[in-house]
Amino acid sequence: MADIKYEIIETLGVLSENAKGWKKELNLVSWNGREPKYDLRDWAPEHEKMGKGVTLTNEELKELKAIISKL
Repeated sequence: MADIKYEIIETLGVLSENAKGWKKELNLVSWNGREPKYDLRDWAPEHEKMGKGVTLTNEELKELKAIISKL
């Protein structure tokens, strides 16, 4: 598997934390030097490991916000 480079530009919030210290976070992340995207996933305590997640463009995040506001 190829190395994945990432830089957390900004931590926007923590949704939850499990007993092992992993946190589900919403961050602004640059993947492999590309334009930063909004990213929602679980992270190990020092951000050295990550779980599966989802990345969203600004437009996708706005759509998600609109959908959630209808709940």
